[in-house]
Amino acid sequence: MTYDLLRGCRVIESAAFIAAPLCGMTLAQLGADVIRVDMIGGGIDYGRLPLAPAGRSLYWTSLNKGKRSVAIDIRKPEGRRLLQRLVTAPGPGGGILLTNIPTAWLAHATLAEARRDLVSCTIEGSSDGSTAVDYTVNCATGYPALTGEGSRDKPVNHVLPAWDVICAMQAAMAVIAAVDRRRRTDQGAELRLALSDVAFSTLSHLGLLAEAQLIEQERTSIGNHIYGAFGRDFATRDGQRIMVAAISLKQWNALVEACGLAAIIGPIEQGLGCDFSKEGDRFAHRQLIAGLVEPWCAARSLDEIKPVFDRAGVCWGPYRTVKELVAQDPRVSLANPIFETMDPAGVGPHLAAGPALRIAAAERKPSTAAPLLGQHTDPVLQEVLRLSPAEIDRLHEEGIVAGAERDPLLGTDR
Repeated sequence: MTYDLLRGCRVIESAAFIAAPLCGMTLAQLGADVIRVDMIGGGIDYGRLPLAPAGRSLYWTSLNKGKRSVAIDIRKPEGRRLLQRLVTAPGPGGGILLTNIPTAWLAHATLAEARRDLVSCTIEGSSDGSTAVDYTVNCATGYPALTGEGSRDKPVNHVLPAWDVICAMQAAMAVIAAVDRRRRTDQGAELRLALSDVAFSTLSHLGLLAEAQLIEQERTSIGNHIYGAFGRDFATRDGQRIMVAAISLKQWNALVEACGLAAIIGPIEQGLGCDFSKEGDRFAHRQLIAGLVEPWCAARSLDEIKPVFDRAGVCWGPYRTVKELVAQDPRVSLANPIFETMDPAGVGPHLAAGPALRIAAAERKPSTAAPLLGQHTDPVLQEVLRLSPAEIDRLHEEGIVAGAERDPLLGTDR
């Protein structure tokens, strides 16, 4: 599903990996016309795992929902000039570039010579110019030494590319803000966003950098416990696992009520000289509290725990695999209006999400599935650059551009 909040905006995306394409998809789901430009035959991520049974990348098709696709050979000078013209084409909604390809011919200063109100957003690895991806940034954050049972000597990498995702959202917000300012002032903007800065600024916002500077101790991993409050995973009698969180006082009181701990918590607090209404005290004595909750959960099945926890208002959830999530959780189904069924070519029908944002009284429109590579080459060249059919035919004949017939999925790429 999509909204029309950015209707009239045209974004040219020349990008790969996660952060920039996810930013482009976010803009598309808010109503922008996002035109993704790829090499003929696909770029470095067009065939990335996982693959559908027919061989098409689920990674690529999931990140490029709602976009239009143009295939251009940007190794050739005329192909580069064509991409530059798409970016700088006149019109109130155009002149927006999203890229993570550091190259002089796509530099803001170069393109701004043709369109002074250009808004460009370049996503980089590190702010010092060095190459980086989410995983090489994450290793510098200290989190691998804190994740699970990780340590300085045995770091644990989490599998979520968190910095890519956060970077994509920040980039989308920055583009929207710059476009709004351009609407008011006719002023363009050169936006640069580094994955490393996204990660390190997040550490600052969450207090970890200040902690490292001001407190004379290094934080260590605490397994599946929640830092600073009480929360942990527990096993049920039927071999399931659940996560329980008691961060707020309301959540703590609900857990005490559900597990029947009220009669024993008071004496424990008196004996220890602590107050479990305080997050810090719950965290300090997390092992003791876990020792009370653990046997309660172990004596009951998941089906027995659920109504008790829900009735008391406990903050909790069962652990699931992704397959179990899709099969069992009604929040990941067509009952949730953010989801719809999509059927991209070469993939097959499946559940796909639109924007998570819900806007009261706003119309949500069905979104389009990821296109075939080059599916919109001809109409984009006609609409944006006003090229004649004869000019477009020449570009095809000289191998400067291609349509969907050159998509590797169709087996005709040469």
